[in-house]
Amino acid sequence: MAWREDMDVVVEKFKGLFDFSEKRNEWASFGSGLLFFTGWWLIFDVAARYPESGYFNHTYYICGICSTFALIMINTVTNEQIDGHSYSEGCCGPQTARLWLLVGFVMAFVSVIASVWILFENYVQEDAKYKYPGVALFLQNLFIFGASLLMKYGRNEERY
Repeated sequence: MAWREDMDVVVEKFKGLFDFSEKRNEWASFGSGLLFFTGWWLIFDVAARYPESGYFNHTYYICGICSTFALIMINTVTNEQIDGHSYSEGCCGPQTARLWLLVGFVMAFVSVIASVWILFENYVQEDAKYKYPGVALFLQNLFIFGASLLMKYGRNEERY
């Protein structure tokens, strides 16, 4: 039965290691930053591997730039601003915050949809020599969108 006591000690250590209740904001920020970094790292890899415009058109960077702006737009609005609890007077009331959030989500969805379109139009449908640039573009936008969602809804805003 000594091994059972040892396992209980190990389980207790793991419970303390993976207790996200107190460090929820830190873990959400870390995960969001990791997703954002990975997305842009993939595109930097594509730019380094395929510098010619024939394999990866340089205008495709616009999808990632729009996703990045969408991440900023989504995360600059707090839940209190959307609910109307923080302020209600002036031209920047809850309706403006909701509109700002909506435009951010629309930009994020459009970027992901555009990257899927580019992937299938230029790298899957045609017999392209290299398919990695299209997959990397899609993954970049998917990771940035995931980072936006994780940063927005993974954090607890009550502590501020």
